[in-house]
Amino acid sequence: MKRRVVVTGLGFVSPLGHDKETILKAFKDGSCGIGKITHYDASEDDVQLAAEVKDYDEENLIEARAKRRMDLVNQYALIAGIKAYRDSGLTTKGEGHGVSMGSGIGGLETIQQEAFRACEVGYGRLSPFFIPKAISNISAAYLAIELGFHGSCKCPVTACASGTDAIGEGYRSIKDGYLDVVLCGGTEASINPLGVGGFSSMKALSTSKDPLRASVPFDKERDGFVMGEGAGVLVLEELEHAKKRGARIYAEIIGYGTTCDAGHITQPSPGGELAYKAMKMAMDEAGLSSKELDYVNAHGTSTPLNDKTETLALEKLLGEDVQKPYVSSSKSMIGHLLGASGAVEAIYTLIGMEAEILPPNVNYQEPDEECKLNLVLEPGKKFPFKTAISNSFGFGGHNASVFFRKWEETDEV
Repeated sequence: MKRRVVVTGLGFVSPLGHDKETILKAFKDGSCGIGKITHYDASEDDVQLAAEVKDYDEENLIEARAKRRMDLVNQYALIAGIKAYRDSGLTTKGEGHGVSMGSGIGGLETIQQEAFRACEVGYGRLSPFFIPKAISNISAAYLAIELGFHGSCKCPVTACASGTDAIGEGYRSIKDGYLDVVLCGGTEASINPLGVGGFSSMKALSTSKDPLRASVPFDKERDGFVMGEGAGVLVLEELEHAKKRGARIYAEIIGYGTTCDAGHITQPSPGGELAYKAMKMAMDEAGLSSKELDYVNAHGTSTPLNDKTETLALEKLLGEDVQKPYVSSSKSMIGHLLGASGAVEAIYTLIGMEAEILPPNVNYQEPDEECKLNLVLEPGKKFPFKTAISNSFGFGGHNASVFFRKWEETDEV
């Protein structure tokens, strides 16, 4: 018999803020965390906007000396993980506890800095912390080391699906009996000249100079995504393990689906067939029909192809019920956090589910006939949604969907 998996802790660092109260206020106000790039001088560049993280360690969870040995991507992950662990009320550790923490790129700021250093002083003078700061898996390792988790420690690297795949793999590890607790999510910190320049050269980023019209998922005038940064961590726990210690439960994970387009290295597969199949896998595992889906946290990158393709996938999934569930993309508020996007967006979904407030699709103005969905256009919209899918799709054709159901006392039976 498969075991049930619940979410008992949330921790995050995001462009809108770093606690649930701030995020709920943003949902009600329709706030947007996008602004002028301040991490470096982008005033002469084509791309001048991003969704940066501010004041990310107000609680001083990492001492100054340790920070100097960590890339920003590792710092975000560790802070989010510590917050999630504390939020869960856990005090246990050991071999039954694991980590599943994804990152699409890893320590890109460190790579850029050390490349410049090598040009200036030679490759023999690189920092001894270069490799530990740069490799993608080290954020997962930091969490395991900090919390004493000796079960499996994994780092899914599936581009922008990394965070959602990390949640899904953590869910499977518990469901199939390998672990009792998993800290899972994603982290990214790539707002630097190398990261923004690389995506800009692909024509993937918006060149809008207006923060309120740069990331506009499903809007007819969308022209590319906006780079974001941050980290999100969820504590997943086997149901009986959580109940035994009297844990507060946010939601139950009831389905996960993952596929690969196996087509183009950057463009989604025409028609959204494999994205649809990932969602269908999650829905079938959940044992629910299209009529029972209340909300979709869409991948919704604000790129012409992605939003159109995701719409086609949802139309195929939901059929005549396509206008029933509410749909929004958190990227309208926080840009695209790449490998962290799925984790932070799942957390935003659960914050909204708990408060019965739908995450809005802000700054939408121009309807697109090819993206006719039931979008959440009203900030602060109250709606007691009980089921939700969170989607993530990445370069290389990686598709991942995770299905949540709100936890209620009757679910204990």
